[in-house]
Amino acid sequence: MIIRRETAADVGAIRAVTAAAFARPHFREPLPDGVEPDEAPLVGRLRADEGWLPALSLVAVVDGAVVGHVVCTRGRVGAAPALGLGPVSVHPDHQRRGVGSALMHAVLGAAEALDEPLVVLLGDPAYYSRFGFRPAADHGIEPPVAEWAPHFQARPLSAHDPSVRGVFTYAAPFNDL
Repeated sequence: MIIRRETAADVGAIRAVTAAAFARPHFREPLPDGVEPDEAPLVGRLRADEGWLPALSLVAVVDGAVVGHVVCTRGRVGAAPALGLGPVSVHPDHQRRGVGSALMHAVLGAAEALDEPLVVLLGDPAYYSRFGFRPAADHGIEPPVAEWAPHFQARPLSAHDPSVRGVFTYAAPFNDL
């Protein structure tokens, strides 16, 4: 497996992997035939947004095929910059083989190398705690939707200033979900 930045040639494969990953029954009721989950077109909308950070859109490639994708986009805690992580997608045929973990380690390492201060996400605490994520409230960070609090998590990086506290704002395309 190779983890690398996405290229223009990967756009269609990323959408297909994201659609397949989020169409899984453990995420929601099965979707009708021909209906994509919201996360599939979200990545394209994020690419067109000012919050897009090309260096933080990574793919996992196995035998020349894109099998996973992760992206971080510019968000804010109050006026301070932060990153919103997601979606993270792994094709169902490659799940439970370390692809998601490899993508997470790579994107967090890249964010650290770029001196980003903080990464937040909405997801399963049992899974994301292995990457150093903790409840965002522990860091004084509130979700944009209060009901998300049990699954809203943050991971400070080396450049984090613990005095930065407040409500997190995702890149604009997340508001359309």
